[in-house]
Amino acid sequence: MFRRIVIAAALATLPVLSPSAFLGQEAPPAPGATHKPMMMPKPVNLKVLPKDTSPDQLMKIMHGYSQALGVQCTFCHVWNAATKQPNFASDEKDEKNTARTMISMTNEINAKYMSQIHDPDAMEEQKTVACSTCHKGHNMPVPFKAPAHAGSEHPGMEHPGTPPKE
Repeated sequence: MFRRIVIAAALATLPVLSPSAFLGQEAPPAPGATHKPMMMPKPVNLKVLPKDTSPDQLMKIMHGYSQALGVQCTFCHVWNAATKQPNFASDEKDEKNTARTMISMTNEINAKYMSQIHDPDAMEEQKTVACSTCHKGHNMPVPFKAPAHAGSEHPGMEHPGTPPKE
């Protein structure tokens, strides 16, 4: 059950794109050209996502994280100069462990709290917390700034010490 919640929450918060989009291929093959599907290795060193996450699922999930935070793979994964590719299995970068903590946090919020919301008018995505809920395409959460008000937009909702308006 928890595995389903983790994958469903991860996939529900992400745009579904092909692995080639995640890998940064510049253009699809020309019409009529044969295209060999790229064989992706079995994911290793999964500590938060289920161990049996398929390569395709992982690519979609990671691409979603990348978009939600406005970052590239090497934000969390160390670059391997010898292979000229990110070393996805390495835990060398602190950002990768921060990401794991944040993934666990959003999974817990969704499972423990958001699952308790039974608002028939709310769409499913309104009852799910995702990376983009706070990050909004930035590598750090975007702080909320209340709009400046010339006066109270809601009469009767002034600070308790505010004298009534005449």
